Amino acid sequence: MTTSDHTGHVERNRRHWDEHAAGWHGPLAPAEWSARHPHWGLWATPESQALMLPEDVAGMRVIELGCGTGYVSAWLARAGARPVGLDLSHKQLATARAMQAEFGLGFPLVLGDAEQAPFGDGTFDFAISDYGASLWCDPHRWIPEAARLLRPGGRLAFTRRSPLFALCAQPGAPASTSLQRAQFGLLRVEEGMAVEFTLAHGEMIRLLRACGFIVEDLIEIQAPDPPHRDYDEVSAGWSRRWPSEEIWKARLAS
Repeated sequence: MTTSDHTGHVERNRRHWDEHAAGWHGPLAPAEWSARHPHWGLWATPESQALMLPEDVAGMRVIELGCGTGYVSAWLARAGARPVGLDLSHKQLATARAMQAEFGLGFPLVLGDAEQAPFGDGTFDFAISDYGASLWCDPHRWIPEAARLLRPGGRLAFTRRSPLFALCAQPGAPASTSLQRAQFGLLRVEEGMAVEFTLAHGEMIRLLRACGFIVEDLIEIQAPDPPHRDYDEVSAGWSRRWPSEEIWKARLAS
């Protein structure tokens, strides 16, 4: 099983979010916190289409792995769940706490690493990651950890970049229409200070199964037309033709 250097990428990604990314991500938090309906990923796929959440989350113990500014946990708290937000960035959590104060909504926010979470076995009913641990953590570490944190029958849902996007990604430029790297051996993609992780579909399925998960769905997302915006790394036009992101849903065997 291929793994990455644990301390190296964790500290690099912490610095990335504390020193660079939080500055532009933080201003987006009020709009996300005030959203009336959950939506997911780059293309704001509505919950009515994605069905990321269990039908009734009321009373569920939920862990958000890589919570950032905490808006997903806020959506869950309003629906009656009991979320805990976990993130490795001091500044992202500071923004989350400011949003809690602004919106009058409280839930635990914990500074920590989703690859070695500070919670006991079987603590949660549902684990979720919207471009959090699912992108910034080594899947060979965070997925077994998610399995450990969940009770038997617990559910896992996450969004991530698609393997096709990773294969076509170009450092400092939008995604290409041709392959830029090999699929075999694909795991970590470095962009400046940050380290992102992507597994090919077959490897992801085998990893989830090895950790006791039953894969229930994989949704490859097409950008809407018209889109709400473009991104530096991928345009809506590209993502109308090929999936730049995807949603996975799995259940831990009972």
